[in-house]
Amino acid sequence: MNKSSLAVLFVFLAFPVFPGSGPTGQQNLKPPCKASLADCPDEGCGTEFDPNLNLRKNIRSDDQTATLRSLTWMKKLEDPESFAEGETREELTALGEGQKITVAAYLLVAKPELGGESCNCGLHTPAETDNHLVLVTRTTVNKFPVASTTAANAKVFHSRELESQTAEYTPRVRLTHPNFTREIIQPMIDATPQKALLVRVTGLLLFDSEHFIKNHLVRVNNWEIHPVLKMEFCTTGESCRGNSDAGWKSIDDVT
Repeated sequence: MNKSSLAVLFVFLAFPVFPGSGPTGQQNLKPPCKASLADCPDEGCGTEFDPNLNLRKNIRSDDQTATLRSLTWMKKLEDPESFAEGETREELTALGEGQKITVAAYLLVAKPELGGESCNCGLHTPAETDNHLVLVTRTTVNKFPVASTTAANAKVFHSRELESQTAEYTPRVRLTHPNFTREIIQPMIDATPQKALLVRVTGLLLFDSEHFIKNHLVRVNNWEIHPVLKMEFCTTGESCRGNSDAGWKSIDDVT
């Protein structure tokens, strides 16, 4: 692969383009099933895809006490054995879905959702769509250090993403956490020498059965922190620890 091809690959990975999206494809985007997020039920466009999954994605808050976990722990979570689209999610609950967890990890990118999703009624604006957060361990960051050229960094990013887990900012949680946006977090990532920001993420464990059944993604498995209910970043570089509040600052407090 030549340098120009690698550069294109890096842009695609950092700023994914979904079918029918982008300046030349806006007219091909499927019309939303509702006019706005205020009109969108928690089931989303439930007749088009799993309404039970959409209900999980659209939770706004949770009163559970969060359990401290690691990204390595998430990577070892099992897949369901007999789950099918549209079924009730008891099997997934038994595997851990719905637990509130806190994970310290390195954030590589906050990807915009450009194509519209069933859970958000197919809406397309930044305020009405998710951001997909790519999380990796310190081991992965150290294994694939940033390179001196954009083309080489495309390969670095791809290698890191292969070892990643996903978290997601959702538009419904954003109503009470307006800083949960790509515009806030991405410049903070870009400012780090390793192009990876140490964050502490609190949210609900979700098995994204859509990507398990179809539309497979580049990552370790389909367990996510979704929705993200709290996000903190380390103000002291890499010295923060998941089990201590020292050095962490809430994204909500960024001005």
